[in-house]
Amino acid sequence: MAEQIVTAPMKARVIKFHAEKGSKVKERDPICDLEAMKMEIPILAPATGTIKAVLASAGQEVQAGDPLFSLES
Repeated sequence: MAEQIVTAPMKARVIKFHAEKGSKVKERDPICDLEAMKMEIPILAPATGTIKAVLASAGQEVQAGDPLFSLES
């Protein structure tokens, strides 16, 4: 099993989570939503697997490249 870190694609604010630690996700499932420039940006699972850790929190401001999730696939 490989571990992947899902990162923020741009400076944004985390607004909603669709997955939590232990959640099983399929590739392209939405795992959280970010807000940047008054637009919602869905973050999709890059692979099928299990969320190993949530590395951000709702309301948190993140920068491009900041970790959001750890995914074990």
